Amino acid sequence: MTILIIEDDAAVAQYIADGLRDAGYATECVADGEIGYQRAVAAQYEMLLVDRMLPHLDGLSLISRLREQGDHTPALVLSALGEVDDRVKGLQCGADDYLVKPFSFAELKARTEALLRRNLQNASTQTTLVVADLTMDLLTQQVARAGQKLSLQPREYKLLECLMRNGGQLVTRDMLLEDVWGYHFDPQTNVIDVHISRLRQKIDRDFEPALLTTVRGSGYILGVPAE
Repeated sequence: MTILIIEDDAAVAQYIADGLRDAGYATECVADGEIGYQRAVAAQYEMLLVDRMLPHLDGLSLISRLREQGDHTPALVLSALGEVDDRVKGLQCGADDYLVKPFSFAELKARTEALLRRNLQNASTQTTLVVADLTMDLLTQQVARAGQKLSLQPREYKLLECLMRNGGQLVTRDMLLEDVWGYHFDPQTNVIDVHISRLRQKIDRDFEPALLTTVRGSGYILGVPAE
């Protein structure tokens, strides 16, 4: 599990990252709110730890933007502002929890584990996949981008589902061959290239930014490219 830490105090970020790594989590640290937002959109994280006061984009606005896009990654706000109104504003913006500084690492770890458990339980009943402004309803099999419905062929739908379930992560050609076509070997055909080209025309041609990126010699990534 990878946790994104968006904290501009280098000492605090390092303290949190070291503790979480000792607890068995992978971590990434970002010190700027706008960059943290872009990273959260471009990649898939199990959880966000977000400082409230950040350069270029404050933590509450960052979380609010993500929620407006349909991103429901668990987010825990870290802040020195601990009045009731401050905590209420944090939760109203879409944060899942609010922890006042200074805090003990034991409490941070306990709250992190609680949010991850809750998210895991919710994921078992997940019916919608979301990557940026691209959505897929697993019940109705409706796909839309920016609210505009897209018409996909069955194989295109299955291909997109695989990419969306791994949003922001590299999906190799071997993974696609096995998951979408049921091949456990490379048939040495251009079947993937043909379907990727058709899918790209439907999800990216009339929209910005382009979400489907080809990583030459490796595979594909679906998500907003990091700047």
